Amino acid sequence: MHEHDDFQPQSVTHDGLPDSTSDPRVLLQETDGLLRVQLVVTPFGMPRRWRRPPAQRLARGQWLRWQVNYRFANSHGGEWTYRLDTLNIGYGPTRADLFLGTPTHHVDELAALR
Repeated sequence: MHEHDDFQPQSVTHDGLPDSTSDPRVLLQETDGLLRVQLVVTPFGMPRRWRRPPAQRLARGQWLRWQVNYRFANSHGGEWTYRLDTLNIGYGPTRADLFLGTPTHHVDELAALR
């Protein structure tokens, strides 16, 4: 969400595995009936994340919520902006209201931003 558009939520929905070249922010791999999910963080945000959570594996019918936040410093004046990314991903056929409930897996990479 951005202030310039009155913080309207943005979302994208895909059926099937996306082409990894079209969205480099998440790596998906289907193997032996499980979906391997790894969120790729931006190298430009702070704080640096030297140790990251491992990839998550989802069975059909499961879903994952992965959250990560960043602080971006402006080189002119030291002002900074905040960004929160929330990835909700389900594996297999899902209900329309799936992401309103409690996820099967939750990865919290929220950091204290100073």
